[in-house]
Amino acid sequence: MNFSFTPEQQDLRREARALLAERYPAERVAELADSEEGWDPASWHELAELGWLGVSVPEEHGGAGLGFVEEAVLFEELGRALYPGPYFATVALVLSALPPELQAEVARGEARWSAALDGELAPDLASVERILTARDGQLYAVPAEGQMVATTDGTRRLGRLAAITGGEPVASADALAQIRLRALAALACEAVGIATRALELSVDYAKTREQFGRPIGVYQAVSHGLADAYVETELARSLAYWAAWSVAENAENAPLAVAAAKAYACDAAVSVCERAIQTHGGIGFTWEHVLHRLYKRAQWNQAYEGFAPAHRAQIAAALLN
Repeated sequence: MNFSFTPEQQDLRREARALLAERYPAERVAELADSEEGWDPASWHELAELGWLGVSVPEEHGGAGLGFVEEAVLFEELGRALYPGPYFATVALVLSALPPELQAEVARGEARWSAALDGELAPDLASVERILTARDGQLYAVPAEGQMVATTDGTRRLGRLAAITGGEPVASADALAQIRLRALAALACEAVGIATRALELSVDYAKTREQFGRPIGVYQAVSHGLADAYVETELARSLAYWAAWSVAENAENAPLAVAAAKAYACDAAVSVCERAIQTHGGIGFTWEHVLHRLYKRAQWNQAYEGFAPAHRAQIAAALLN
C-alpha cells in the first residue's frame, strides 16, 4: 500500500475544494437545504462535465477509468462542502452494480439513482429517477416513487418506497456486498471532510474570538479540546483511506477495513462537531451558522447502515474466529 496521494489525486482534491467552495458556500447550502427540492438539479450536469460522475467508469463507456480512491477524494470534499445532491446515492450505492450501458448514462449525467439496502428506505428518493432493490437473488430497478421521511438533515433526505415489487432486473444480488463496502467507505470519507471543516472553523474562531483581552485559543480548556479533535480527525482520515484503498484493490481485508473506518470516522465526525459547537459558544447553536448542518450530516452518516457497535462487533467476530 502506498500511503501517498499521487499528483493527479492531489490536483483533483485542490480543484474539487476550490469549485465546491465557490458553488456551495454556507449560505447557498442553507438556501438549498431549506428549499422544497433540497438541491440544484442543474449541478448534476456540471458534475458530469467535470467527470466526477464517471470517475470509476471505464473509459470505453465515457468515464475516466480511475478507481475508488479517486472517488474517495471526491466524497471527502463533497462531505466537507455538504453538497446537497444524490452523488452519494448514485455513485456509492448504485454505480458499481450497473451494467456498462447504464454506467455510461450516469457518467453523462443522464441518470440519477439511489438504493434501498434495507428494502424500504432510500437516500435522496425525491432527487432520483430509479431505485435499486434486492429481491429473489436479483437487483431490480424500480421507479423512485414514495413518501419522504422526516429527517433533521436537509442536505440528504430520506424516502420510503411506495412499492418494492416489479421492476427491471439489473444485476445479481451478489453485488450487494460490494455496494455496501463502497457505501460505508464513502460515508467514512465524507465524515473526514465534515470533521476537517468543523475543526478548521473552530481553530479560526479560537484565534479571533477574544475573552478577557486574549484569544480564547490560548486557554487550555479550548486548545486541548481542539488538539483532541485534530487527533480524532487524522485517525479517521487514515482509517477512511485505508478502507478506500482496500475497496479499490479488492483486498481480502476490505470488509474489516471498511467496518473500522465506518465505526471510527463517523463517530469522530460527530465528536468533532460537538467540540466545534462548544468552542463557538452561543453562535454555534444558532440556525444561521453552518455547524448545525455539519453536525446533522455527521449524525446521518453515523446512523446509516448501523452505528459503531455493530461494526465493531463484526471486527471482533472476525478476530475471534
